[in-house]
Amino acid sequence: MPAVNEPDLSLAEWLVLSLVCEEPVHGFALARLLSADGEIGRIWRVPKPVVYRALQRLEELGFVKSVGQEPSAQGPARTPVAITRPGRRLAAAWLTRPAAHNRDIRSELLLKLALLDRAQSDPAPLLEAQRDLLIPVAQALHDRLDAATGFDRTLILWRSETVSATLRFLEALRAGSPVGAA
Repeated sequence: MPAVNEPDLSLAEWLVLSLVCEEPVHGFALARLLSADGEIGRIWRVPKPVVYRALQRLEELGFVKSVGQEPSAQGPARTPVAITRPGRRLAAAWLTRPAAHNRDIRSELLLKLALLDRAQSDPAPLLEAQRDLLIPVAQALHDRLDAATGFDRTLILWRSETVSATLRFLEALRAGSPVGAA
């Protein structure tokens, strides 16, 4: 859950903000990293125009700032951006907050795990928080399953199985064992 007074950022904006925390960078480099064949884009692709819009919005909000210009042999000069102190605090809080819904695990949680790995940060607090958030959801779905009929049962069973699979995935990561190992 977002903190009180926290801006409503899109996943692309959170991602760009977190990447700028690593080092001053220009939009072209971020777009390359977030392209379909980029290191982060293989998890979740962000189109180049969206990267530049995210940088613009983050700068308007005061979370990143321009830090000069770099000449480029491939086009106009590039303007690197650096993180501001409020931007760094915001990104750090986001990286430790679990995805609010199981449907966001595929994108948000995997991105956070990749970013934590790039920063050589321990993912254990995030994994534990995600697990703690999902356990009551799994129990509630399990409790509803026996009484459900028709398509409601199908939907609840689907949700129950996906949450259960996510919990197994989290446990395997926490234990350092391969997913699905007995």
